[in-house]
Amino acid sequence: MHILVTNDDGPPSNQSSPYVHSLVYFLESAGHTVSVILPNQQRSWIGKAHIVGASVKPTYFRPGTLHQDDGTVHPLPRSSEDEDGDEWVLIDSTPATCVQIGLYHYFQDRGPIDLVVSGPNYGRNTTALFALSSGTLGGAMEAAVSGKKAIALSYAFSSRHHDPVVIAEASKHSVRIIEYLHANWDKAVDLYTVNVPLEPGMSKNKILYTNMLDNRWSSGSCFEATDASASGDEPGLQEQSLREKSEGQLSEDSSQGSTVPKKKSLLQHKHFKWAPRLTDVYRSVEESEPGNDGWTVKEGLTSVTPLKANFMHAAGIQGEITLGLKTNDNVDFYCILNYEDKYVQPLLEELFNVLVDKSRCTIIKSIAELPDPSQRVLQYRAYEDIDFEHIMSHPLTSLTNSFVIRKALIRKHYLSTTIANWTSKYPESILKTHFKPAFDFELDFAEFLDEALLEAYELRESLELNETKPDDKKEWWILKPGMSDRGQGIRLFNSEAQLQEIFEEWEVDEDTVDEDENQDTTEDESGSRLNPKNDQGVVTSQLRHFIAQPYIHPPLLLPSASGRKFHIRAYVLAVGSLKVYVFREMLALFAEKTYKAPWEEEDDVRDLSRHLTNTCLQENGSSAEGTVRRYWSLDDLVPGLEPGWKNTVFDQICAVTGETFEAASRGMLVHFQTLPNAFELFGLDYLIDSTGNAWLLEVNAFPDFGQTGEELKRAVVGRLFEATINIAITPFFAQTTGATSEDPDMRLVADLDLGRKV
Repeated sequence: MHILVTNDDGPPSNQSSPYVHSLVYFLESAGHTVSVILPNQQRSWIGKAHIVGASVKPTYFRPGTLHQDDGTVHPLPRSSEDEDGDEWVLIDSTPATCVQIGLYHYFQDRGPIDLVVSGPNYGRNTTALFALSSGTLGGAMEAAVSGKKAIALSYAFSSRHHDPVVIAEASKHSVRIIEYLHANWDKAVDLYTVNVPLEPGMSKNKILYTNMLDNRWSSGSCFEATDASASGDEPGLQEQSLREKSEGQLSEDSSQGSTVPKKKSLLQHKHFKWAPRLTDVYRSVEESEPGNDGWTVKEGLTSVTPLKANFMHAAGIQGEITLGLKTNDNVDFYCILNYEDKYVQPLLEELFNVLVDKSRCTIIKSIAELPDPSQRVLQYRAYEDIDFEHIMSHPLTSLTNSFVIRKALIRKHYLSTTIANWTSKYPESILKTHFKPAFDFELDFAEFLDEALLEAYELRESLELNETKPDDKKEWWILKPGMSDRGQGIRLFNSEAQLQEIFEEWEVDEDTVDEDENQDTTEDESGSRLNPKNDQGVVTSQLRHFIAQPYIHPPLLLPSASGRKFHIRAYVLAVGSLKVYVFREMLALFAEKTYKAPWEEEDDVRDLSRHLTNTCLQENGSSAEGTVRRYWSLDDLVPGLEPGWKNTVFDQICAVTGETFEAASRGMLVHFQTLPNAFELFGLDYLIDSTGNAWLLEVNAFPDFGQTGEELKRAVVGRLFEATINIAITPFFAQTTGATSEDPDMRLVADLDLGRKV
């Protein structure tokens, strides 16, 4: 692209024109042909003026070192044998005159001019008061009335310290805006006026179409009267002084022979100094409504104001600009799609390929493939692969599918503490009657169980009381490793002796330690290793945290399920800082065998297939008939429950979920930290007892969607991801500021203002 650059501040100067050299440098670095014609001196506040009757004489400027005042001016252009480099033209006239001469009398050998850029101005040109007088806008206006596309560019500085790093960022940012506007030029627009806040990080903030604030001078004159006698060095004043002196002498001489009285002037002689009250402009901006150019720049955002060549705002253009992307798309972003789950990945690819086909999304493999680090990008990846450094450094343009820290929810012993703290502070909380208090303890080896139970004294007291109770009256407990998943390590017990046997079962012989270290291991989010050779077991020397919860009995048993125990898997979407949604389509996961109370079994070996409903532990998993069912397809009529019990339970789940996330986000700030540019899907497990009360069991990050099975894959999990796109992804990347989206299958259960915003 051939770009003609002019300005109203003159040639490069740290004193009066500190930005133009940098802009030209980065335009040329981007591959553009740049021709430069500037006023030979400061011509601010001159508008679109020409100096009538003046003979315009050019000189020629040789740029020096970037950010240094070492350029040279010479009367004649260099010869073709001279050193490489472009020659700039300086004109002893106005920016508008520079444009006329640049368009028609220079640079023809470089081909037609595609665009005129006037600026970057040393200071903002927002609001009508600045724009109507601006030489920067005057140059762009001259180009527009000459039939050329034109952009007036201004930098709104807050300090006269010219930081080269910030200037370079503003220049690169401006180049991208210039390229975008030229490639997406609206036919209703004659010129654009762009105002860039000269602040670190401005390129990461939003770029908004704006209107121009229509303001007025309200504090009186823009000129300040000065004492005429104080400017005796001015030629006009010297001449007048001589005249007055001569006239005074003449009056004195004449008075000796005449009685004619001396006439006194009716006007007081004054000089005037240009001193506009710029506080009028800034006050009007402060008092204005959001959306105009002045307000936008004040907020640290870049304003782009489309204008007609009569200074009228070009109507109908509004919203946010996404650089490098098409203006007629509501959503457009890059996407790194690597969930590393053979069940989930095809579903995600299917959904995002629809966006690709609509030119709303481009799939890439890594952050390094982005054309620019500030481009809008979604990372939909396995937790370990997410580039959180990029997420944190690009909060307005980078989105990911996981929060960084959420231990307060997903680790069982942390969840227990989270809820215990919350219900202690709020005794009337719904969590009080929907979560069984758990007791956590740490244990390295079975021989230290006595010491571990000293901390969990409530559990110890319960086990001691059990010694005096008949079997059907004993309180049963369920043991869970605090950081395991997929049902591993879960056991039932009602005595300290049984608990001791469980840990002894898991002990690792010293002779096999070396051999085990060479075996394959798996690693969860916390880094704790599990031993795959030990069926459902854990290596206690590697996994120390355990919780014990009261066993929930009797569970709700459905006539249609042959008396098998089941739990509810509810999918929950947490967005930003922080909205929480419960997905209406829930699953019911059934145990492998008919339920029996723990004390009804024939011996002390508990048959876990009667008690555990996790399909990962079952021989045929989710493929077994009747193992996984849609929640809303369960029996409508159940003995002991009112008709409509499913709606009642769903309402309970929504209420408990919302308060659980609030307890974590408000009560456990260190262990649950949300981000405004992140979302996450969680799997919450609930057990329904025989009275229809829903008990929260646990919260799972990156839940095992494969438990859903193939039959319900698209109807449930596919629909969940589709709803997630509608709620969490589409609004984040929407170009219209404040865009929101809803989904009929998502119920909002918490809308918290945590103050964790960009």
